Amino acid sequence: MRHFISDRVAATPPSGIRKFFDIAATMKDVISLGIGEPDFVTPKPILQAGIDSLQRGETAYTSNSGTVELRTALSQHINKLYKVNYDPADEIIVTVGVSEALYLVMTAVLNPGDEVIIPEPSFVAYGPEVTFAGGVPVAVPTYVKDNFQVTAETIEAAITPKTKAILLGYPNNPTGAVMEREVMLSVTAVAEQHDLLIISDEIYDRLVYGIEHVCVPALPGMRERTVLLGGFSKDYAMTGWRIGYACAPADILAAMRKVHQYTIMSAPTTGQAAALAALTHEGDHYVEEMRLEYDRRRRLIVDGFNTLGMDCFEPRGAFYAFPSIAKTGMSSDDFAMRLLDEEEVAMVPGDAFGASGAGFVRASYATAYEKIEEALNRLERFMRRHG
Repeated sequence: MRHFISDRVAATPPSGIRKFFDIAATMKDVISLGIGEPDFVTPKPILQAGIDSLQRGETAYTSNSGTVELRTALSQHINKLYKVNYDPADEIIVTVGVSEALYLVMTAVLNPGDEVIIPEPSFVAYGPEVTFAGGVPVAVPTYVKDNFQVTAETIEAAITPKTKAILLGYPNNPTGAVMEREVMLSVTAVAEQHDLLIISDEIYDRLVYGIEHVCVPALPGMRERTVLLGGFSKDYAMTGWRIGYACAPADILAAMRKVHQYTIMSAPTTGQAAALAALTHEGDHYVEEMRLEYDRRRRLIVDGFNTLGMDCFEPRGAFYAFPSIAKTGMSSDDFAMRLLDEEEVAMVPGDAFGASGAGFVRASYATAYEKIEEALNRLERFMRRHG
């Protein structure tokens, strides 16, 4: 029989994260530090707004771009936080999570063979989304000595005549790194010099600790060459509602909307109602409550790793720690598999996020404080045997 699967899909491996989740799901007493999902329930006023929307019978499609009310609120929200203005009419689109927003921009801007520079370790979907759109992902490394911030020199060295864009994800998944303003300015200067688009995934923008989040389009000269991706999943504990957004210059946004029209139609109506409430009904209060609790867990887990000899730089954003496992002599995959098998603690191998993640594991602290304490107790036993 004829082989029907496309070469680019067949050549793309499954997510390196899922294997460990699937195994952990079969284990009774496992403590998962693997999943990148808030353990909080969506705050009640946001939850209620979704319920009220359903009870009002709001079950039809919205505008392709999302409700006018939500796009207007997003415009005001971004301007309030970062002093950058987007027109709700033609520069903002509401998407099915940031994942769809990423798909839209790649499909809208890439021609076959166009290259996209991706600093790694990075979110597992970045490279495949470029590939699925016909582009070529060009991975560049980041290093713990730089606090996993990509440097302008590294990006400059990777630029070729085929380079079209730089895909940045800060605060970073999996490392928890945050780009300092001066470092980001040097990177954006390279983009401007070489006339490159920046695609900036800022889904964790509100989850930073003791440092300022740098919003790329708010930097000098960057608004017109940046596609800003954001959403409600992480900051507002709304992963299952599937509401993200993209902000971009009108010509790029129009191309993204065209792809969206033919593939999605519109983001979930109920989720949009809940997202509007998150922006207009004291949602910031709940974000700050969750951020403070994540910070408490962050200090616990990072101190715990360092005490056990798993050198861990200080993550300043998101809800991930990225400790070294060099002391064990194991590969990242072996470490994660043996830890799961022997102590029923799930982490993700660092090289699931790119080659420069080898020798590290990702641990999510989006789980209860007490569970993190127990996971560290189990890890101590494991390190006594293998460290």
